[in-house]
Amino acid sequence: MAIFRLNHAVLYVRDVAASVAFYRDVLGFGYTEGGDTIPGAAFLRAPGSSNDHDLGLFQIGSQAGPSGAGRSTVGLYHLAWEVDTLGDLEELATALTDNDALVGASDHGTTKSLYGKDPDGLEFEVVWIIPADLLTDADRNKTGITRLDLAAEIAKYGREARSGVGISRVLG
Repeated sequence: MAIFRLNHAVLYVRDVAASVAFYRDVLGFGYTEGGDTIPGAAFLRAPGSSNDHDLGLFQIGSQAGPSGAGRSTVGLYHLAWEVDTLGDLEELATALTDNDALVGASDHGTTKSLYGKDPDGLEFEVVWIIPADLLTDADRNKTGITRLDLAAEIAKYGREARSGVGISRVLG
């Protein structure tokens, strides 16, 4: 028995309509059927996903306090979604910046990441993984985390280099 992938995540949010608008308009998620069957809930699917839904949102109201996870309580730090190309990562960097939602950009060596916060301050990551056939020893041996220079990564790999081929996706 083995788990092979995350099927979906569920978030408690203050205002489901505001959260739907953010995940739809900024990150490109689509609203799925069935979201109208549970009052105060919405189900969203990432573009190109084969899941019924990738994200469930449940409204708990404007009185809800901020998440203390990682500061005063245990809890989930973030979810990470993968993009297909560095061009997609660049487009999301612009969308997150335009919506005051970009809070970081990191180079982890084999992965290039953006960090954002949704309307409730819940953090997420958007990642592009260097394809196995493009990995260099410098990429593999990088230690520590540095600030992402997205323009340099696009110059190095190209806007259309597919993410994670041979790492997170099956070759073929």
